[in-house]
Amino acid sequence: MKFAVLDFETTGTQSVGEIIQVGLAIIEEDRTISRVYGSFVKPGTPIPSFITGLTGITDNDVQDAPELDEMMMELVPLLDDVVLVGHNVAFDFHFLQNALDRCGYLPFQGRILDTIDFLKICFPSLTSYQLGAVSANFGVEHERPHQADSDALATALILLKCIEELYELPLLTIQRISELLSGQDSDLGWYFDGLLHEREMETFQPENGLTFYRQLALAVGDWAELAPPRAESDPNPLLKLSFTEYMEEVTRLLKETLPHYESREAQDIMIAEVMAALAEDKHMLIEAGTGTGKSLGYLLPAIYQSVRSGEKVMVSTHTINLQDQLRERDIPLLTQVVPFPFKAAVFKGRGHYLCLRKFEHRINKRDFVSPREDALIAAQMMVWLTQTESGDDEELNLSGRGGDFWETVASDTDSCQGRSCPWFRKCYYHRAKHEAGIADVVVTNHSKLFADVKAGHQLLPAYEHLVIDEAHHLEDVAGKHLGMHMKHFTVQHTLLRLYKDSKNGQLPALRQILQSSGSEQASEWSLTIDTLYPDLLTVKESWDTLSEKLFALLPERSDAGAGEAGQLVLRLVPGSKPNDWDELTKLENGMYLALSDIIRKGDKMLSDMREQEGQSSADGLVTDISGLFKDLAGIREQVRFFMGLNDDNIVYWLEANGNYRSKSLQMYAVPVDVSSQLKELFFDKKKSIVLTSATLSVDKSFQFMIDNLGLNETAEEGRLKTVLLPSPFKYREQALLVIPRDFPSVKGSVGDARFVNTLVQSLAEAAEATRGRMMVLFTSYRMLRQVYDPLKEALASKEISVLGQGVEGGSRSKLIRRFQDSSASVLLGTSSFWEGVDIPGEALTCLAIVRLPFQPPNHPLAEAKAELLQAQKKNPFMKLSVPQAVIRFKQGFGRLVRTAQDRGIVIVYDTRVIESYYGKYFLYSLPGPKMEHMRTDQMVPRIAEWLEEGGVS
Repeated sequence: MKFAVLDFETTGTQSVGEIIQVGLAIIEEDRTISRVYGSFVKPGTPIPSFITGLTGITDNDVQDAPELDEMMMELVPLLDDVVLVGHNVAFDFHFLQNALDRCGYLPFQGRILDTIDFLKICFPSLTSYQLGAVSANFGVEHERPHQADSDALATALILLKCIEELYELPLLTIQRISELLSGQDSDLGWYFDGLLHEREMETFQPENGLTFYRQLALAVGDWAELAPPRAESDPNPLLKLSFTEYMEEVTRLLKETLPHYESREAQDIMIAEVMAALAEDKHMLIEAGTGTGKSLGYLLPAIYQSVRSGEKVMVSTHTINLQDQLRERDIPLLTQVVPFPFKAAVFKGRGHYLCLRKFEHRINKRDFVSPREDALIAAQMMVWLTQTESGDDEELNLSGRGGDFWETVASDTDSCQGRSCPWFRKCYYHRAKHEAGIADVVVTNHSKLFADVKAGHQLLPAYEHLVIDEAHHLEDVAGKHLGMHMKHFTVQHTLLRLYKDSKNGQLPALRQILQSSGSEQASEWSLTIDTLYPDLLTVKESWDTLSEKLFALLPERSDAGAGEAGQLVLRLVPGSKPNDWDELTKLENGMYLALSDIIRKGDKMLSDMREQEGQSSADGLVTDISGLFKDLAGIREQVRFFMGLNDDNIVYWLEANGNYRSKSLQMYAVPVDVSSQLKELFFDKKKSIVLTSATLSVDKSFQFMIDNLGLNETAEEGRLKTVLLPSPFKYREQALLVIPRDFPSVKGSVGDARFVNTLVQSLAEAAEATRGRMMVLFTSYRMLRQVYDPLKEALASKEISVLGQGVEGGSRSKLIRRFQDSSASVLLGTSSFWEGVDIPGEALTCLAIVRLPFQPPNHPLAEAKAELLQAQKKNPFMKLSVPQAVIRFKQGFGRLVRTAQDRGIVIVYDTRVIESYYGKYFLYSLPGPKMEHMRTDQMVPRIAEWLEEGGVS
């Protein structure tokens, strides 16, 4: 098989555009690259500036280049009898067919393959399939990205890497992939069919220590064989080792393992304080700024406490990112430096783990919603099974429909067969649960922590000591979990999975099995199923009507611009229900009764089936359907609770998106104040809880957190310690904060013309002085949109690119990667960019904060909290709005200095920090940067001067 790897650079998109450069790499049958052909092509139109910016190809480069038909005379003979390959091949293929047509050649009739498909299948865990990122990952030389010959060569090398990988996979996996892709009449299916025939001829087959079970090749063995970290008969390794001696030994090993390791004062204090809290059974709030090394600050004492006392320590994070960082970076390091064997396990929510039984069922039955995409995702997962030991979806790069596919194969409580499942001993979820059971320290996340409380402590192993990282999110997560949140889609999804039409859905699948068994009872059950169909349709119709009527209550957005629908929000207050609420309650009541009827009939039928032995082929289905009936019962109760609107301590509200209307409807019911529940569920029950984050204090005081988390009583009893760690950085030398004191102010979420023009001009000048490397944080997406285009224009001639969240498309992490990879760019971000973004070093030199991050006061939850404070004769603005905004502001500021070597500038364009009575709380809460205010026109010279002083050029 001979491959020709093709790449075109063009002046525009697929529909319009001319070729300006071609690259072609030929791969011979022995998998060597025999030649790389490259040529500029003279287009009939000038090259747009953004294409020059992307490719570096200018009008001068193509001025004397061959015309299209000259180039095609050289290219066409090279395409004889080859398989055409490209990275996102549809684009290049479209241009090729056009060029062949224009120059009078016949269209290309051969096979076409896409390296993106190969990468997805062969390397399912790559974080990005973009050519530059993949080349960097594989160490493939790719000297001139976005130049056709360099791109074609890089793509050819990547294809070879994929092919190499396919010959390393076990034959069984290749057979299964070939089976998945067959019957689609695709060139990818044709390739795998050929590969399979070739692999079947080989006498030696790689097995790579994998387990082969029920026609799947797995990297994972039986979890029951996992032994605890220390034998029960062994003496406790810490009987004769004091904490001080333990830390001396750890520090010695850290210095041996990490040549640059130096102990940091803040981290040492944190280690001692956390140890004291755990040992003395006290609760603690400890603020540890960026650079403290807080993960080790709590993990080292947690390990000591747990091994010494034989009691587990639970660690909880807010984001899965931090959980993964602990697993991939911190725990492996500790395994090397802790002088005795211990185990730390990561335990996530159940939906993160693959259910092998459901996966096997889907691929054997080819139960696919969109055959081509789903088969590719299943093939990707087939290879992943030969690599993963955790079965955790975070390891997979699932794009497109991947998320929907995952939902149908994820583990969940209600459809679990437990010990009677053929996959039980290989089960990823039970493996994680078993690991957590034998571990000393278990890392979980806030969501799972509350799910465990709601499930009567059935999900997590028992624990008395808890460390909560990213603790400034605890109150929000508690509200969401202790209240309810339901999406229109959730209900629809559950109903469609049970019954889509007479051929699709779990009930029709069960009916089919019953029909073929032919027994008398089976035909009775089939009749029962037939009676459920109309009821399910009735529920679906009622739900659609209810959703439409609820959506109709939402007010139109008064501040939405033309063509922008935005989030719509409506708070429902128990005392004053909307006018025709009774009509809606009637609808809900009808839905409640229909659901009760379905669940009653369905459950009876399923329990009869379970009692009848010999229903084995339907076992899995019976379990899944029973799980879906449980989901329906949950939905029935939640909708009733929401529509009841009868609890004054709960905030009820609706949200939807103007574009997707009632399909995007979400119902929320959240407790106004979770402090008493947190006190009751956690602080009164557990021996010791340590809460840490970079942002817990406001103006050096912890009172805001103590009030909101229900820690007042604990503090009065003397069981609460509060610690504010010194900053490890020299902020006065490393950070300069500048406020342009004459800057125009702004009302609301939209800037007027004067504000936007002044802002764009100032940002452009500052970006030039810092050579891009700048992040701008907005509080409203609308203002970001107002600034994006004019700023892009202002910086185009300076060769500084502008990236905008939500404007560019692509996820947050992709935007950050693009920002880090480009030498001069400005990144505009809103809410999610204020925290958790880590860009160390020179990639980020300047941070601009456009507005102080106050939450919109009209959000239902903020409104209700303000009313509660007013009733208590407290000032909601000073007690709630300001502290929340200060914590957010500190999070934003924390993006700038990430290491002891970083230097940078923060510009705060909101003059309220120096003009208002509350502004000082923002500035005094920062870790001591140099602060200066000046006229706007003096700002850029000052920035340039300060950068020169520090030798940052």
